[in-house]
Amino acid sequence: MKDLNYNQQFEFSGKAKTYSLVAIAIGFVAIAFGVLAGHTERTFANLLLMSYYFASVCMQGVLFCAIQYVSQAGWSVSVIRIPQAYAKVLPYAAFVLIAVITLGLLISHTVVEEGKKIVEPYLYAHWATKGIVVKGSENYDAVIAAKSGYLNIPFFFARLIIFLGLYSIFGAMLSRYSNNEDKVGGMVNYNKSFKVSAIFLVVFGFTTPLFAFDAIMSLEAHYYSTMFGWYNFAAMWVSGLAALTLIAIILRQNGYMTWITDNHLHDLGKLVFAFSIFWTYVWFAQFLLTYYANIPEESVYFYRRWEPEFKPWFWLNIVLNFCAPVLLLMSRDAKRAATVLKYVCIVVLCGHWLDYYLMVMPGTVGAAGRGFGIEEIGIALGFVGLFTFLMLSALSKTSLVPKNHPFLEESLNHHI
Repeated sequence: MKDLNYNQQFEFSGKAKTYSLVAIAIGFVAIAFGVLAGHTERTFANLLLMSYYFASVCMQGVLFCAIQYVSQAGWSVSVIRIPQAYAKVLPYAAFVLIAVITLGLLISHTVVEEGKKIVEPYLYAHWATKGIVVKGSENYDAVIAAKSGYLNIPFFFARLIIFLGLYSIFGAMLSRYSNNEDKVGGMVNYNKSFKVSAIFLVVFGFTTPLFAFDAIMSLEAHYYSTMFGWYNFAAMWVSGLAALTLIAIILRQNGYMTWITDNHLHDLGKLVFAFSIFWTYVWFAQFLLTYYANIPEESVYFYRRWEPEFKPWFWLNIVLNFCAPVLLLMSRDAKRAATVLKYVCIVVLCGHWLDYYLMVMPGTVGAAGRGFGIEEIGIALGFVGLFTFLMLSALSKTSLVPKNHPFLEESLNHHI
C-alpha cells in the first residue's frame, strides 16, 4: 500500500472519550444504587462478573499476540496493535478483579438459614465463611474441610496474584518488544517475542483452568468439573476475538486502520465462527456428562440453573453464543461483510455476558439475582466504559502500524 501512513496514531478525543467517561459514571451510580437499596450481595456478584469478564478479555489479548508470534502468522500483523492495547490494560483489569474479590471476602453480612444466623462474606461464602472447616462449629462442612488445603484465603490470594501478575508481565514484555521493534527494526525484538510467547503459552495453558476454578467455580465449592476451566477458556477466547473484531471494524469505519481489508475481516470472522462452535462443544460436553452421570454433587450445578428464575436464560445462552454466530456467519460473504460481522460480534459479547451471569448469579445470590435490573445493566455499562477508555488510551500512545514487523508487507497484501 503506497499511501500507507506508517506513523498513523489514534486520537482519543471527542465522542469516544465522552461516551466512555459517561458509561463509567453510570457504573458508579449503579454500584451506589445497589448498596443504598440494600442489594449489596447482588452488587458484589455483578462486580465479580464484570471484573472477571474485563480481565478475561484483556488476557485474551496477550494470548492472541503470543499465538501469532509462535505460529509466525503474517495476516494478523495489521490488527496486532489492538490486542497489544488489551495487554497494556491487563494490569488495571487485574487490580480491579483482585480489589473486588478482596472486598467481597473481607466485608461480611448476616443471613438467616434454617432459623439460625450466619455471618458470611459477600463472595465465596461457600468456603470462606468463618468456622466452616472447624470441627464442632455450627457452620462446619466436611466437604469444604476436605478441600481446605487448596481453598483457603492466603493460598487463594497467592494464586490469584501470581497468575494475573504473570499474565501482565508477559503482556508488558510483548508490547515493549513490539514498540522497540518500531524504533530499531531488525529481528532481535521479534525473536525475543517468539521466545517469550512460547513460554507464556505453556504457563497460560497450565494456569488458566486454575484461575477459572478459583475465581468462578469456587463460588459453589461443593461442585467440581475438570472441564470447567476449558469451558471458561473457550468463553474468554471467543469473547476476546469478538471484541477485537468489533474494535477493528469500528476503527476502520472511523478512518483508522484503513489497510484492514475484507480478507482480514474474513479471517477474524472465521475465528469467531469456529470458536463459537468450540465453546458449544465444551459447554455441551460438560452438560451432557453431568446429566448422564446424574451424580448429586455435580448435577446440583445445572439443577440451580434449571430453576424457573434462570431456565429461560439458560437456553438463551445457547441461542446467542452458538445459533446466532454459526447461522449468521455460515457463508463466506457474511464473514467479509463488516456490518454483519459487527452485529454478530455485539451479539456474541452480550451472549458471553449472559454466560458469565449464569456462572455467577445462581451460586451467589440465587433466585434473588434473577432478571436484569439497574445493577446488572449499570455495572455492565460502567465496565464497558472503563475498558473502552483504558484500551483506547493505550492504543493512542503508539503507532497503529507495527512498521518494522518482519511480516508487515505479507499482512498488507493478505488475500484469501
